[in-house]
Amino acid sequence: MIHWRTFPTRDAQAHALANAVVAGIDEVLTIRRRALLAVSGGTSPKAFLAQLARLPVAWRDVDITLVDDRWLPAEHADSNARLVAETLLPGATGARWLPLVDTSTSAELQVRTLNSTWTHGVPQVCVLGMGEDGHTASLFADAPQWREAITTHDKFVLVQPRHAPYQRVSWSLAALAACDKLILQIQGPAKRAVLEAAQANEQDNAISRLIHLEGVKIDVFWSEE
Repeated sequence: MIHWRTFPTRDAQAHALANAVVAGIDEVLTIRRRALLAVSGGTSPKAFLAQLARLPVAWRDVDITLVDDRWLPAEHADSNARLVAETLLPGATGARWLPLVDTSTSAELQVRTLNSTWTHGVPQVCVLGMGEDGHTASLFADAPQWREAITTHDKFVLVQPRHAPYQRVSWSLAALAACDKLILQIQGPAKRAVLEAAQANEQDNAISRLIHLEGVKIDVFWSEE
């Protein structure tokens, strides 16, 4: 099930989304000692992450991780970890950063290590993005690992998209479905059409699979531009 919230501009969307995330974290911290927030990379979240960094949050009680990341050094321009380091972490004083990628080891070993040692549970607040092919996180339907990624009970999967650059580490479909609060940030009419089609009929892409899982609720923050 999805709930739409629409905004005329990306700035209005970013402001509302940042406040919604703060409210979600505050709610978690009324019943837990720590909250786990997962955010997305790419270009769309930049304004939201910058807004979030300026808001009052009990960051010392918050762990921050990514929905997915590319298998790149953290300083690489295309690393999602670099985006978070430049936009959110400078303002999130005291938060604990939990990266998904460690290029000092192999990608295969890193995913096995995450699955065997991760003790933080799934994110209570998770902010997703979506591509025009319907992928969310790095769950690409064209990847050889697609079936595993949408059926495994492991939290993390290694994905190599055929039509997008870089190998990626991603939360699995089951892990995303288990998150307490799922938020999807998208912009423009093309992505709205993709999401509406994914909602109308189950399709072989990640966002449609997620929407149609029993019990899953997604708050959609969509801006017209």
